[in-house]
Amino acid sequence: MKKLFLYSILLFISLCAKAQVQTVSFDVSPATFDAADEITITVSNIDPSLWGVSDIYLWAWYFDENDNPAGDSPTNGSWTDSNEIQKFTNNGNGTFSYTFTPSILFNDSNIGRIGMLAKADDASDMGNGERKTQDNLVEVGTFQTTLVHPAQQNTIVNSGNSLLIEAVSSIQANFTLWANGTSVETQNNITNFTTSYTVNEDTYFELFITEPISGEEIIKTFNVILTPNPQSIPVPSGMKDGINLDPNNSDIATLVLYAPEKDFVHLIGNFNSNDWRLSNTYLLNRDTATDRHWITLTGLDSGNPNVLFQYLVDAQITVADPYSTAVLNEFDDQYISQTTFPDLPQYPVGKTSFAISWFKVGETPYNWQINDFEKPAQEDLIIYEMLIRDFVSLHSFDAIKNKLNYLQNLNINAIELLPVNEFDGNLSWGYNPGFHMALDKYYGTKNAFKAFIDECHSRGIAVILDVVYNHATGQNPNYRMWNDCNGCYGGQATTENPYFNVVDPNTAFQFFNDIDHESTATQAYIDQLNEYWLEEFKIDGYRFDFTKGFTNTVGDGGSYDASRIAILERMYNEIRTFDSNAYVILEHFAPNSEETELIEYRATSDPLEPGMLVWSNHNYNYNEGTMGYPNSNFSSISYLNRGWSTPSSVGYMESHDEERLSYKNLAFGNNSGTYDVKDLETSLDRMELAGAFYFTIPGPKMIWQFGELGYDFSINYCENGTIDPGCRVDPKPIAWDLGYQNITSRTDVYSQWSQLLRLRKQNAIFNTNDFTLDVANPNGLKKIQLYDPTATGSQVKYVTILGNFGVEAQNIVPVFQETGTWYDMLTASETTITDVNAPILLQPGEYRLYANEIATLGLSEVSLTEIQLYPNPAHNHFSLSEDISKIYIYELSGKMIAEFENYKKGDEISVEKYQNGIYFINAVTNEKSQNFKLMKF
Repeated sequence: MKKLFLYSILLFISLCAKAQVQTVSFDVSPATFDAADEITITVSNIDPSLWGVSDIYLWAWYFDENDNPAGDSPTNGSWTDSNEIQKFTNNGNGTFSYTFTPSILFNDSNIGRIGMLAKADDASDMGNGERKTQDNLVEVGTFQTTLVHPAQQNTIVNSGNSLLIEAVSSIQANFTLWANGTSVETQNNITNFTTSYTVNEDTYFELFITEPISGEEIIKTFNVILTPNPQSIPVPSGMKDGINLDPNNSDIATLVLYAPEKDFVHLIGNFNSNDWRLSNTYLLNRDTATDRHWITLTGLDSGNPNVLFQYLVDAQITVADPYSTAVLNEFDDQYISQTTFPDLPQYPVGKTSFAISWFKVGETPYNWQINDFEKPAQEDLIIYEMLIRDFVSLHSFDAIKNKLNYLQNLNINAIELLPVNEFDGNLSWGYNPGFHMALDKYYGTKNAFKAFIDECHSRGIAVILDVVYNHATGQNPNYRMWNDCNGCYGGQATTENPYFNVVDPNTAFQFFNDIDHESTATQAYIDQLNEYWLEEFKIDGYRFDFTKGFTNTVGDGGSYDASRIAILERMYNEIRTFDSNAYVILEHFAPNSEETELIEYRATSDPLEPGMLVWSNHNYNYNEGTMGYPNSNFSSISYLNRGWSTPSSVGYMESHDEERLSYKNLAFGNNSGTYDVKDLETSLDRMELAGAFYFTIPGPKMIWQFGELGYDFSINYCENGTIDPGCRVDPKPIAWDLGYQNITSRTDVYSQWSQLLRLRKQNAIFNTNDFTLDVANPNGLKKIQLYDPTATGSQVKYVTILGNFGVEAQNIVPVFQETGTWYDMLTASETTITDVNAPILLQPGEYRLYANEIATLGLSEVSLTEIQLYPNPAHNHFSLSEDISKIYIYELSGKMIAEFENYKKGDEISVEKYQNGIYFINAVTNEKSQNFKLMKF
């Protein structure tokens, strides 16, 4: 986890932290200071030995004088490897100190606030939370003020009560108090301001404190409202929890919040001149029978089309709507480029904090082009699992849409996206969900996502979402409304929480805040989420993360659990009411008896109803084979060998969670004589061998992105080039940027896998339920045989696949199913078999695919030839290898800085005047669009 998105990390890091996060004391000397003054930070009540270290390091960031996030300390280092320059000095008395000058540390004098924490050199999570302290914020400037009373932002009083107002300044200043825009009190040349005010109405106070010599001004604001008395009115008929827009009148929106145990809820936002101020004008009605609070907003059409709002619960906890379909974040949004998400509203800095719900008034509905998509049959699924962030440099729905030719030519028929709902930070795998129903803006707009799905459907490709309902981060409103720190991002759920468990019942696998799946509130929540993504975006199904955790049974989840089965079957039943053919894929890894019961379950009596699917991990077994260790055995990838009558397991050699096959081939591959799996070309040849013994086995399969090109960067690869488990979820090099598509030995894997998948698609025998795997021999010789009893005429009736997973040449006895003419399925060459047991010599890594008839297969090679950009890195100029209609150059921030039209092959484009760094180049022709990451030096 890196500080590239530090502002959100620092606030949200406690979400996954357990014992290792320490709450310590920070002391700053002098207490008030300017950016150019030297200061000393002293940390006490800290025990580095709890982190297994003796040294601690400063991690610092800062805000400008307008309190906008401005940057990090250039010498922070990385989250897993701090810079030695920022190591604290051990004072020998249990405290640690660090001395610096803010303007020098940050190389900026425009500093209004400093953020800091102390951490271990490697602060990564080693099993029970990241090794860091809590965050600490320090104001910069010798002129500082404190509002002593009221101590909270919002105060409730009865009408006619007197309110005490007190403030303290570090130096003599002039104080002016305003109430609802009217000046009511002035006191000059003092350091302590005290007055009282009789409150007869909801009042917004502003206290202006001015330093008389410099004119510097500080403003303290607070709200005082009369004791709320919500009206008891039922929720209007037909309204769901969340945001209800009137399809016939864009002027109206009804907001509904389920909030048992909460006395009252207010709405604040940018609507109807509210300006984020607490007022009983926007006190929600209360439906006591259903524990819901609600309000109908009107007059929306005449204001800002971007409606931003939050709920203020019991005048204490500010939350966005749990069912938000889009949110603004005060820390993450500044790193989202205009290219990825144009016209993103700005966060109202200084007016509120925490996530904000956002919807648009009168938005034109997306015009779907494909309305009758027919999903591939479950047993035929070839799923391409993708993390958008690491698949294309521009990490957007538009960018991956431009790669669909590549994926379609690979012959996959489904794309499974790692979570795209709103997660904490930007650079994430997405398994840290904050809002389950909001699309994460880091990947683009909802219309861009719909256009991507539309284009996939036009090509016969289904879209599956990976969703995380086992847990949520502390950002989740349903967690924050009922936790023991009054709505902070950390803490723990209380017993009043209708959605989250106080204690995670899973004793082995604990992630963030555990959702209570036995709760009826949770079940209604999840049903609404599932309905939304299916209906709003026309996705084709789900892969549910860690369904082993969908239970309150105490234990590691490894035993048969009838209550968990009931929970999953109930959820499946509801999904069937929304989409009778939606894919329901479980990452379960529970006992085979439990998975058997789940995959055999049906919600209806319809014989064509697809049941549930489960993930099936064969990474270790296949990797042993690709590395050249002959006793590998992947026979369990056959659903028949699990005792199942339906192909209901999604088998995979790689997923986002497993080490990459090619990395281990090159690091640990076997050898004999001159044959060495550690050689790149040999390693890639063995990926072809694995493909021949993977895609040909009946049942759904999955490819992890770039496995078809032999991607060989470790799952634990760090951005500094080292390998460390703490870097597991860090950004990884992108295959296109590495030029994989131009390396023949890599594209050979792509081409062979593409042909195997075309064979599978066009020949019915690969759907047979009559097949055997002989893949457990200790010598590494493996064989698969398939039989299609329904084959007639020239259809393939028999297939025999032979392979040598060893590292020496060997003879294999094929035991062909019949004598006669057999055909190589990849080349169509003929072989006459007179003795079905006649040995065949296979070189190490060699494989053969034989069929008793010429297989249906287009034999044309798949071309991966793409536009070339050179040189890269570039100093003065770069060129492209084709004529290009348009070329766009973007800064790393996403700002377009240059545009060229009608470029001619080989012409030089100057970058001499650009600053050194990374730029994005977008080249557009009539046939395709291609993106490049250019390094200027």
